[in-house]
Amino acid sequence: MAVSQVILAAGQGSRMQSDLPKVLHMLAGVPLVIHAMRAGRVLEPARVVVVVGHGGDHVAQVVQAEDVDTHVVHQAEQKGTAHAVAQARAALEGQAGDVVVLYGDTPFIRPETLASMQDARASHDVVVLGFEAADPGRYGRLIVKGDALERIVEFKDATEAERAIRLCNSGVICAEGALLFDLISEVGNDNASGEYYLTDIVALARARGLTAGVVRCDEAETLGINTRTELAQAEAAFQARARAQALENGVTMVAPDTVIFAQDTWLGRDAVIEPYVVFGPGVTVENGATIRAFSHLEGAHVSRGAIVGPYARLRPGAELAEDVRIGNFVEVKSAQIDEGAKVNHLSYVGDAHVGAGANLGAGTVTCNYDGVFKHRTEIGAGAFIGSSTMLVAPVRIGAQAVTGSGSVITQDVPDGALALGRARQDTKTGLGKRLMDRLRAAKAAKTKG
Repeated sequence: MAVSQVILAAGQGSRMQSDLPKVLHMLAGVPLVIHAMRAGRVLEPARVVVVVGHGGDHVAQVVQAEDVDTHVVHQAEQKGTAHAVAQARAALEGQAGDVVVLYGDTPFIRPETLASMQDARASHDVVVLGFEAADPGRYGRLIVKGDALERIVEFKDATEAERAIRLCNSGVICAEGALLFDLISEVGNDNASGEYYLTDIVALARARGLTAGVVRCDEAETLGINTRTELAQAEAAFQARARAQALENGVTMVAPDTVIFAQDTWLGRDAVIEPYVVFGPGVTVENGATIRAFSHLEGAHVSRGAIVGPYARLRPGAELAEDVRIGNFVEVKSAQIDEGAKVNHLSYVGDAHVGAGANLGAGTVTCNYDGVFKHRTEIGAGAFIGSSTMLVAPVRIGAQAVTGSGSVITQDVPDGALALGRARQDTKTGLGKRLMDRLRAAKAAKTKG
């Protein structure tokens, strides 16, 4: 059955005390709203609509960078969840099948849970995601008789008996699209908040003789983010789960609590992760690779047997082949490092290709930026780059070529050649001592004066 997805992301999030829209605050390396988008992919949605409000243009840029086919609609006034979903009606015109409503500030809904909701639509006209709350607090309550969901009552409108119910509403709803918008058109705002509640569609559906059901999930999946404290708690919960999963999958972590994961970090079995490693988005570390302490990786691929760090930085586009060595205080960006190559000390390799078995000495820099454009450096297989060599791109160093330490290389070097690009040394006998003696005397005279 075809399905579309509506993500509500219009709230200002005033309790975050931030100029940034709430759904753009980062969790596990990506904005909150992206978590909802990625979870919904399990349903293979025919259309995704994000309803934005405060900072809507900024939110639109982020969600459309994630998926250019995402439709963005604006909710000028926040009049409740039913009103927010109603803004998506025109964007879903002509789309057959179900609509699933998600929330941009609720990042932990699992894809498996959404798949269960879709399955439950075979038995019910409206499906709601619910959870048993340890402390129901101010959540809306699900009023159930047998297997049927009768209605949802918001906390402000609930009786004392209804408030005692622990089965709570997550806000996530699935229904056939035409029916959903038809029911929304009947929702009123005669309630304690004066808002149009999406939850009212359950009672309206039952009044028509339609069925409604509940899919239950763990309370942790429904965690909504409204404050900086809740964001920090959500980050801690995510990291704890990610670390536990990595250990279960056969990854060695010397000090798990010091390792930071992104949402999409992938670590292979027998990978070794030393303390204080940070993974940004888009990192894959294959089986048997080692990431040493205090390294930072983002948008990088590390192949089997490679060793990175300590104190290394891999930026987006870093592609390391098998058995590569990236050492301390080395930065790699948009560069392919072929099998067995070594960049061990204090070097920058950007916009480059380093051939198999090449060795870059300490302090090697690919000078890739002229202030306007980026340029590429090619280093051939088996080349040896002497310490403190500046490779001024665009430039090619041939296979088995050698550069002398301290050289500035501005022209291509043929295969097997030796290139030297430095000023001739001029040694003045005794002048060093005389110069220092003169300087010390001048300092002493100044001090006395």
